Amino acid sequence: MHIPPYHKKESWQRFFVGALIGAVIAYCIVMYMYGSMYEKLFGENLNLQSKITELKNQNEALKDLDEKSKEEMTVEKIEIDIINNKDEELHMDLLMKQQLEELIKEEIKQIVGQSVSTIADSDKLLESTIENKEISIDELTYSFVVKKMVVTKNVKIEVEAEVSN
Repeated sequence: MHIPPYHKKESWQRFFVGALIGAVIAYCIVMYMYGSMYEKLFGENLNLQSKITELKNQNEALKDLDEKSKEEMTVEKIEIDIINNKDEELHMDLLMKQQLEELIKEEIKQIVGQSVSTIADSDKLLESTIENKEISIDELTYSFVVKKMVVTKNVKIEVEAEVSN
């Protein structure tokens, strides 16, 4: 039996080259779609982990609070918001911003469960705690300036990030 020499015909050569180029383009498209899907799922996973950590801290603090006093108004939740308009200059994306917010929350998590009046009286101490903390992520060191702080059951703090030298 004889195999016909298709590799010598120009029309078959074009077909094989076209199939090869099509396979490479299809592979690139699939890798792009997979990468964007993976990034979205990773961000969602990070968000859910931060919520779990926050709820665990809140649960522990509220258990201690229930034993202490039921009448006194206490801090139940901490919300940190990084308000920067120049995220490109700071080399900060959404995941980095979320990590920085979590690290700041971790630094001041001891205020959960304390009375609102105590935290309101020591707001300058809380502000200086945040401003004096430098956080290093991906070879960059960030420092923060507190722009706004609201002390109620939910402590809301708006900070502005700066790259330290």
